[in-house]
Amino acid sequence: MKKTIRFAAGVAALAMTTAACGTSEVSEADAGTPASTPTSAGDECADVTAEEGPVSVTDDLGRTVELDQPAERVVVLEWQQVEDVLTLCLTPVGVADIEGYSTWVSAEELPEGVTDVGLRGEPNLDAVFSADPDLVITEVYAEDDPVLKKLEKYDVPVLATIGADASGPIEKMKDTFTTIAEATGRTERAEAVLEEFDTALAEGKEAMADADLPTTDFVYFDGWIDGGNVAIRPFGQGSLVGDLGEELGLTNVWSGEVDEFYGLGQTDIEGMTEVGDAYLLHTGTQDPSGDDVFAELAESRVWRQLPAVQDDRFLAFPEGIWTFGGPRSSMQVIDAYVDVLAG
Repeated sequence: MKKTIRFAAGVAALAMTTAACGTSEVSEADAGTPASTPTSAGDECADVTAEEGPVSVTDDLGRTVELDQPAERVVVLEWQQVEDVLTLCLTPVGVADIEGYSTWVSAEELPEGVTDVGLRGEPNLDAVFSADPDLVITEVYAEDDPVLKKLEKYDVPVLATIGADASGPIEKMKDTFTTIAEATGRTERAEAVLEEFDTALAEGKEAMADADLPTTDFVYFDGWIDGGNVAIRPFGQGSLVGDLGEELGLTNVWSGEVDEFYGLGQTDIEGMTEVGDAYLLHTGTQDPSGDDVFAELAESRVWRQLPAVQDDRFLAFPEGIWTFGGPRSSMQVIDAYVDVLAG
């Protein structure tokens, strides 16, 4: 399940695609029976309640979203925002691609009973509005986003969020979380979680400073098989994972072209020879619908000669860390850096 970046002539254009996970088909039972309004379980959510009163939120397209009360019945169409809603101690009534979320995101578990509303980027609108939401949260990258245009035809408020910004990915992650907290009346909860994140980052930086690493250089990447060839996607400058690593005192040495939202690049096996002695770090989650890209890498003589591969510094993060997530996924990223490199 990958976010794919394509560069168009003259403009870095972002296209969000899904890879053989989920469906836009929804059963009649799911589409016709709205779920109750659940809340997340767990001790930390036991005392979390929503503020009361009217809500006015400016979303990432500059649109004003007005609610008589904080949103309680929320449908969410992208995984980062699903995670954020759960972290805020509110369970959405509808989510896009539940199966994919459960595969790729472990920071917040989605409770049973949530309606699957189809694909990310191509939701089933009948399922979305049969869930009887008082707010739909979607992810966009332009005002003419086709999904947003369809959603706006219905008499339900829509909060449009831009999930990432390579000019400041950590702050953007926090801003998205805070905006959702405002819409759901859970700003106090958001402040507490962001304090936890800042503490985790400070502690991780201290742990990394105490580690005796042969180099602080690194490149984090994922990849897939494209037409029989290995396509490698480095997380460069402006990526959330890359910037978290640098905040910990590491140096992200990928210097190739990246997109304006996620800081993602593209290269092949030969391109990785440019990173010198850097650690090579990668996702530990295996796409259930994809090929084993790492088995393919092992067959490459060029890959086997890379310094990190020869020195056993080609290392995997734990499974289930969503590299495009919110504060809780970001804390998992911090823990992974420390455990993998300094543990």
